[in-house]
Amino acid sequence: MNPATALTWALLSLAAAAALGLVILIAGLEQVFARAPRLAELQESGSDATGPAPAPATASATSTASATATASVTATTSVTTTTSVAFALANTSLTVVVPAYNEAANIAACLTSLLRSEDPCGDWRVLLVDDRSSDATVAIAEAAAGACGVTEPRFSLLDAGPRPVGERWVGKNWACSRAMEQVVSEWVLFVDADVRLQPATLRRALAQATTDGADLLSLAPRLSCGCLAEWLVQPIMASLLGLGFPIEAANDPTSSVAFAAGPFMLFRRSTYLAIGGHRALAAEVVEDLALARRIKQGGHRLRYLLALDALELRMYSDFASLWEGWTKNWLLGLDGDVARALAASSVVLLMFSGPWLLAAVAALLAAGFAPVRFAPMGLSDQRLVLLAALALGLAGIGLQLVLRLWIRRQFQLPISFWWLMGAGGLVVAAIGPVSVWRTLSGRGWTWKGRPLA
Repeated sequence: MNPATALTWALLSLAAAAALGLVILIAGLEQVFARAPRLAELQESGSDATGPAPAPATASATSTASATATASVTATTSVTTTTSVAFALANTSLTVVVPAYNEAANIAACLTSLLRSEDPCGDWRVLLVDDRSSDATVAIAEAAAGACGVTEPRFSLLDAGPRPVGERWVGKNWACSRAMEQVVSEWVLFVDADVRLQPATLRRALAQATTDGADLLSLAPRLSCGCLAEWLVQPIMASLLGLGFPIEAANDPTSSVAFAAGPFMLFRRSTYLAIGGHRALAAEVVEDLALARRIKQGGHRLRYLLALDALELRMYSDFASLWEGWTKNWLLGLDGDVARALAASSVVLLMFSGPWLLAAVAALLAAGFAPVRFAPMGLSDQRLVLLAALALGLAGIGLQLVLRLWIRRQFQLPISFWWLMGAGGLVVAAIGPVSVWRTLSGRGWTWKGRPLA
């Protein structure tokens, strides 16, 4: 086979693989999210109609009576359950812990959304743990609490203090562990400073955890993007996470799959203490996954739910922080498997950058801008193959638009800059090998500038 023929068939094969991969990704996401459990709407006692539904006019007297009785029992059960949950909430307690390190840009909005929440239970408070910030995090937090008219004990500040000499503490584990020295409530919720909550979110989450008998309830937030780097990377990452960590399996007690979203983790305090909490995971970089696994391994109840209407998360404000964050997590998020990490990067490159690059190359070759000489007798056939590769490349680009439209429907994330997904694929593909190198070597492996090695 001459070089021109080999090149044309290689282009066709790669373009077909990219398009097929995108089809599988979209179909898989649709299947996962169609069955994914979601945070329930809040139902207060007395808000639901308790009378039976009217029977159809054509029903017999017997079927009418049966339908009425069934509806009455269902309504009574619903009211009883709702009343029971309301009673439980009124008689429980909650501490919301916000670990913060140099969060001057985020802390005001986060605390405002928390402090203006509807009362989730009879006794609750917010505890901000400052992890030795070097910016104005503390001053801004105090100002935000003052603007909300909230004082102690509803809101309090804790200085995490220096980390113990000779011990390896990474990420927010030290701040969370220090907070637990003051927490005596039945429930404890860890919320990241870059999260924004709707007024009813705390009460909805606590009601859901109570109803489900959860020991850990974690909510998947709606992602928001504010800079070009986020528009390039976050939609791709959202789709990979949605497929890579099936929500249905995470909620299945018989499955070993465990996943939790670190920005919102609601624990039953007794269970949190039983698994050792953040103190037992002081050196864990991806502590949310580690905590979720400990919950399941201990035979406790894990609930991971979609809550796109309840909370919003903006993870990174610029390219530097995005690069630091994802290179920190990529390898560890794939269980430290180097082969999987590099393979995942290659697949992303093929599916997201591939269609753009392959379509461009196929178009140039078909137009006669060939770096190799076509065999005279095979010219026509080769151009047909090139045109097929071009068509598949364009189909892949179209499928990326379909994916972004799907993400908009599921996550309410606009399709802004969707046409830069090819460039985003290059960035994400580069994250994989860089994450492997940083994690294994320890060089440049940081969290908010703090070394992790």
